[in-house]
Amino acid sequence: MHIDTRFARFDAAPGDPCRPTSTPIYQTATFEQESALEFGRFDYTRSGNPTRTVLEDKLAALEGGRFGFALASGMAALSTLLRAAFSLGGSPAARGSLIVGSDLYGGTTRLIERLVAPLGVAVVSVDTTDLQAVRETLAKPSPGPTWVLIESPSNPLLRVSDIPAIAELAHACGARLAVDNTALSPYLQNPLTLGADVVAHSGTKHLGGHGDVTAGALVTSDEELAEAIGFLQNAEGTALAPFDSWLLLRGLKTLAVRVAQEARNAQEVAEFLERHPAVSKVHYPGLPSHDGHDLLERQARGAGQLLSFETRDAVFSQAICESTRLFTIAVSFGSTHSTISLPCKMSHASVPDQAIEQGRISPLPADLVRLSIGLENPADLIEDLKQALVSPAKVHRPAPHGQGLHCRLSES
Repeated sequence: MHIDTRFARFDAAPGDPCRPTSTPIYQTATFEQESALEFGRFDYTRSGNPTRTVLEDKLAALEGGRFGFALASGMAALSTLLRAAFSLGGSPAARGSLIVGSDLYGGTTRLIERLVAPLGVAVVSVDTTDLQAVRETLAKPSPGPTWVLIESPSNPLLRVSDIPAIAELAHACGARLAVDNTALSPYLQNPLTLGADVVAHSGTKHLGGHGDVTAGALVTSDEELAEAIGFLQNAEGTALAPFDSWLLLRGLKTLAVRVAQEARNAQEVAEFLERHPAVSKVHYPGLPSHDGHDLLERQARGAGQLLSFETRDAVFSQAICESTRLFTIAVSFGSTHSTISLPCKMSHASVPDQAIEQGRISPLPADLVRLSIGLENPADLIEDLKQALVSPAKVHRPAPHGQGLHCRLSES
């Protein structure tokens, strides 16, 4: 079955005698039990819900895995994954090592620096586009389990890491690989089929796709890891609610057509920006000039709709953001509408100062502008950017109080 069909068609309600074509929303906290001595399949929505089960099974199938989990947010998914990962075979005296890419979403870095590392996990940052650096880092002995966590492409610099090669290196050392696949979605890339052990998503982005739901997802074929994730999901109550699960299911039905069109639009916008004299550098792996272009073509089915560019002038970049008319200044990406932002002021402002000062995370250029390309006509988006790129003219809206024009770090 073609991948487009797999997104659009699936069993909406397995076993339901009414055979609905849209999954019902089981908006209930509890389920009546047939016996006072034992539970049926569903008893309490925190532990399991039919709407969420359809979603989790569908996510697993789309990523080529056996076990899917839908959680309250992308950060809830990553937090659950990391704590589940280091509970496998570990002990308080030997928490293991976490090797992370040097270009990660700001919230992921904050989670690792402020919540994971203090638990005793040794966190090591490495440029995961450099296989030799990854090999050398993995060769260092660890007293506990070792995991590698990467984004590919990364957010916001769109760096592409060789997922099959890193998986092979990790497995040769007894380590496991987790891939955040948010930037491309299951439609364009499937890390599990490339050798990864678990894949993570912020479902707020492409999976939902309409900017109206916050969600996270994990998929794996590792039964032991799945058991640990499932325990935490239930014990901590981080599972996605029924209505939000339904919204995500609705989003999956149109994901293929949305992502395909958004990627085509992004390609046109990136090519325009690359030609523009006011733009010094474009980060988009769909461009042949991008360092990861050939690698991406080998392991993915497209470059996605996220891109970023530099202007060599932070004031100019701010003016561009605040002069656009079709682009909304907002965090997040992957929605039907286009957004624009300065990552060092918004999506990555939460990176702790210490992480950059000690070289664990690469500092972002203060002039870096990130675009999330939506479903608008690309000609209109290009015209909007063209008028905003004319000159660093009047900034229409003042910057929030306390924020200057240089990349300020924040612990918020």
